[in-house]
Amino acid sequence: MTRPDRTERPSARRRGHPLFARYYARLGPVMEQRLAAHRSALLADLSGRVIEIGAGAGANFSHYPAEVTGVLAVEPEAHLRSLARNAAERAPVSIEVVDGFADRLPAEDETCDAAVACLVLCTVPDPAAALAEVFRVLRPGGRLYFFEHVRADTSRRRRLQQAADATLWPLFAGGCHVTRDTDTAITDAGFTVTRLDRLSHADTGLPFLADPQIIGTATRP
Repeated sequence: MTRPDRTERPSARRRGHPLFARYYARLGPVMEQRLAAHRSALLADLSGRVIEIGAGAGANFSHYPAEVTGVLAVEPEAHLRSLARNAAERAPVSIEVVDGFADRLPAEDETCDAAVACLVLCTVPDPAAALAEVFRVLRPGGRLYFFEHVRADTSRRRRLQQAADATLWPLFAGGCHVTRDTDTAITDAGFTVTRLDRLSHADTGLPFLADPQIIGTATRP
């Protein structure tokens, strides 16, 4: 795949979270005891050329079905990217792991059949820009597969999330923001949501502040 040569915007400069990346990588196997089934169900009908945004250590890789012809997995954090490359060697499909950012994807316009975003839109500096990039690289009719935690349904819990976001939570949690209205952001980016289910801590085991979650698909018209 030919990558566009794009000059990085000043706003795209960001600091990494190497300590959190190592903690997250160690926590991953424990989390996957609850999350693996959700990942597998989400990705079961994928096919064609896929781009994965914020691939982390490659937790999705073993769940890609044989109908996927190739995956371009984008991960900006060096330690997680190294782990993802190891995971790619054991994956059932061909996966290329590359450095890159969600708001500056290394793919040409309309070259991907599907995009995958799992527990990543909470951390990107500009979710609207990231979703615009996903829209750009997907062909018309291509689908976004998402699994994300979102802001709480009740005002009391939203206040707790807002307090966390305003203090040290993003610093200690790798830039994570727990108050994002991601399902609305997906629609605002021009996608048509075709499936959306809501999950909770009881389903996924994710922390209290990262509850609830949404999982589903959206189509680029």
